[in-house]
Amino acid sequence: MSKDNLIYAPFVGVVPTALFAGDVAAPPYDVLSSAEAKVKAAGKPYSFLHVSKAEIDFDGDVSPYEERVYLKAAENFKNMLDKGVLYKTPKPCFYVYQMIMGDHVQTGLAVAASVKAYNEGRIKRHELTRVAKENDRVKQIRTVGAQTGPALLINKDLPEIKKLLAHIVQTRKPAFSVIGDHDVRHSLWIVDDEIEIKQIEQAFDAQNEAYIADGHHRSAAAARLAAEDGTTDTARFLAVAYFEDEMKIWDYNRVVFDLNGNSKEQFLSKLKENFALTPINMAKPSKKGTFTMYLDGQWYLMEHIGAPMPNDPVSSLDVSLLSKKVLDDILGIQDLRNSERIDFIGGIRGAEEIKKVVDAHKGSVGFMVYPTAVNELIAVADQKMLMPPKSTWFEPKLADGIVSKI
Repeated sequence: MSKDNLIYAPFVGVVPTALFAGDVAAPPYDVLSSAEAKVKAAGKPYSFLHVSKAEIDFDGDVSPYEERVYLKAAENFKNMLDKGVLYKTPKPCFYVYQMIMGDHVQTGLAVAASVKAYNEGRIKRHELTRVAKENDRVKQIRTVGAQTGPALLINKDLPEIKKLLAHIVQTRKPAFSVIGDHDVRHSLWIVDDEIEIKQIEQAFDAQNEAYIADGHHRSAAAARLAAEDGTTDTARFLAVAYFEDEMKIWDYNRVVFDLNGNSKEQFLSKLKENFALTPINMAKPSKKGTFTMYLDGQWYLMEHIGAPMPNDPVSSLDVSLLSKKVLDDILGIQDLRNSERIDFIGGIRGAEEIKKVVDAHKGSVGFMVYPTAVNELIAVADQKMLMPPKSTWFEPKLADGIVSKI
């Protein structure tokens, strides 16, 4: 089989040297504001944030979409290569990328995923993308000359590959191992053995499908670049693939900054048409079909008692239930993607963050959602349907700078 047709292929990677890996590794570009990134990178000249969020290298408030920001990112990337902070692997390789967060371990592979497979729906998506964010990633890739932020993919079980990855991790020293945000250990092994490379290629190609967990804009940007360049059949995008039984989805919670003209009493009365409300202490929901709500200093357990939602993969999601019967019907928020009346808070920040935000915005309300399951995501993607925005929060998150693709 031609290498061009493989769903995953090895690639020449740009990785940090072991000496500098701890300095380089950074949170994903899209989980920090520019102000947060500037603080995070202070005194760290080799932090990959100087590539992924180069606006931090300018004084004052600078838009990340200015031409000079992209040029600065390219300059910083080149300087890190020139100084030996980063280096190119001498041949195309796969890369075992393991993350350990507490007692949670996931071991996957950094790969060059096929744009053709993405366009044909074999690498399946579950979210819409926004043109402005696609434009940003296209410009970043073009200017820097590399794909520096991997998409996160899910694959179904492949016992022979899981066995191979376990063997590599258990018997070989990693190229580097560093501690990132939330005390996550990120470790990378470079797989350059031709027999192992062929085994990996063939096993994933026989499976012939994958699912985008995170990184829809990165994937879409690579597809756009390939279409512009006329390389759709051969182009590839940077991704890290894990197996579904090792993936962990956290809750992705909502704060609405007003009650849509309702008083607190009117709002609670409307909620009770579809939900049983019980005052509780601060807590996350413990099972599907339940929510916890924070309103005016009080937490409530919300248990759905209304008419069931339609029986399809999207409507059966808890985030869809909340969107339809609360956010839309009561609070009048129909466009989650663009409404300025709502914000989204990843579950790793805890119930305390919901309380903090709601307490800081008088008249607001917060909702905690039971996490979407990996099999629910797969069911939506298999049906070529779309989840509501901000339905999944994956943790641990891939670090930027661990491996890039040129």
